[in-house]
Amino acid sequence: MVNTQQTITIPLRPSLWNPKTASALGVLLTLGLAAYQAGLGRPGIDLINLGGWPQLQEFLTASLQPDLSPEFVVLMGRAALVTLAYAVLGTTLSVGLGMVGGLLSSAVWWQLVLPGKAEGLRRGMWLGVRGLLAFPRAIHELIWGLVLLQVLGLNPLVGVLAIAIPFGAIVAKVFSEILDETPPEPLHALLNAGTPPLAAFIYGLLPQALPNLLSYTFYRFECSLRASAVLGIIGAGGLGYEIFLSLQSLRYEQLWTGFYALIVLNGAVDAWSAIVRRRMGFTSRLNINRKPGVASRLAHQAPRQDGFLKLSWVGAIAAIPLSWWWLRLDVGVLGSARTQRLLGELLSTGWPPLPTWAELVKLAQLSWLTVAMSMVAIALAGLGGMLFSLPAAQNFLLPGGLLRPVGQQGESAWVAYILLGLSRLVLLVSRAIPAPIWALVLLYMLFPGVLPGALALALHNFGILGRLMAEVNENLDDRPVRALSTLGASPSAIVAYGILPQNLGRFLAYILYRWEVCLRETVIVGLVGAGGLGRLLTEQISSFDYSGVMITLSVFVVLTFAVDGVSQRLRGVLRER
Repeated sequence: MVNTQQTITIPLRPSLWNPKTASALGVLLTLGLAAYQAGLGRPGIDLINLGGWPQLQEFLTASLQPDLSPEFVVLMGRAALVTLAYAVLGTTLSVGLGMVGGLLSSAVWWQLVLPGKAEGLRRGMWLGVRGLLAFPRAIHELIWGLVLLQVLGLNPLVGVLAIAIPFGAIVAKVFSEILDETPPEPLHALLNAGTPPLAAFIYGLLPQALPNLLSYTFYRFECSLRASAVLGIIGAGGLGYEIFLSLQSLRYEQLWTGFYALIVLNGAVDAWSAIVRRRMGFTSRLNINRKPGVASRLAHQAPRQDGFLKLSWVGAIAAIPLSWWWLRLDVGVLGSARTQRLLGELLSTGWPPLPTWAELVKLAQLSWLTVAMSMVAIALAGLGGMLFSLPAAQNFLLPGGLLRPVGQQGESAWVAYILLGLSRLVLLVSRAIPAPIWALVLLYMLFPGVLPGALALALHNFGILGRLMAEVNENLDDRPVRALSTLGASPSAIVAYGILPQNLGRFLAYILYRWEVCLRETVIVGLVGAGGLGRLLTEQISSFDYSGVMITLSVFVVLTFAVDGVSQRLRGVLRER
């Protein structure tokens, strides 16, 4: 008798314990400790200062009565041009430095320059350049501004160099990652055909990477605009300087005029950047965490050559010499005898003596406070950004969007337009106002410590993350979402099962990327008394304790490297299937 039974193999259930779940559990535990350190849920900690309510009420009331006198409006207009000029020149110089540094710190470049069996030499050169660029990237532009101020004095060149030095290293890092993640097949084809390495790089790899490079340049320009406003705190001029003066003198009407000017300037640059990128075929400001070997959608869209685009290019090129003239830059000061003397005195300070055990314990405690502040800040900013990215995306709530298909517009379509405008306005205001200003405002109602610094950083980064996440939503593959909508799924089910599964990995990657930036920004909220290493650095700078400043900066650099490594590791886990 023949046995006709068939053996059925039941697939093994995947293990719940994998790198992703292990990483998620570690992040949640550390985040819980950070929130407890910040005072959330911690008994016996006074967080709210009710005595500051009258001053906060006066501050909010002044928002309806900004100082619009002709003299002050003209003053703010000139300050806005100074801020814009710093951003233009800082971006230009940082992109130039970043292109060279990105080329030298990319693995694909050293594979071309040192082919064959020189694996150890290639890796050594690659790690050497990356390590060299990591130091200026780890120090915030405000600290660079304070250092340059000691050498160059109150010179506009301080603001330009303070933006260009750290941003040039950041651009180099991102550019190198873009080059390394660009599909190498055309490059290898040209090399196999006998094309010289440099020509193969220019014609086989660079054209594919160029759209992402240009798109990131627009994003970096927006970052430079915000950085130039922050530099006003140290006296570099511009809107940040006028806002800080108004806040110090408690002239809230003038302060709100500065806020509105900063919001309008950021909004105008944001709108211009979005229009230019869209007409050139770029779909996002920042394109990170792509799967290796997968070409970006940006590289397959032909730009539209129209009058607005040509005028924008002419204006961008003309803005460079105009900004130079407006700031009246004089690079000759770099070679003056006074600059060389002050620089020599600064460099001759030498390495400070090793800290004592008590100083090491204090630095370790402040380092943990700094990390806790950045973790609480980025967690709040990420959650808020994901929430606001839904109404801020044009393809969601508007008639014909993913959550309102054609035929379901109804009479409440105007509500969707209002939600779109309000959500984008909230994100714009949030990211336009610098984190130190947010910290000073929050200190009206909160006692100094980790929490006001974390909330200030969260408010600023919430606006940035929300806008980036909204662009991710606008560029998602809408076929699964349309299928769910056709089957009658509710809007909440569409978000939970059609949108989040596609975009959650990119959202988390953006959050981790901004966490690296957020750690650097803890210095600037520390400068206004929000706690952590930044507050210690402020005390050391004000007391001219340069040996202590060097030790604190060294600890901060090491801390930044550690966070950068953890962030890269977690982003790598997110890319895994």
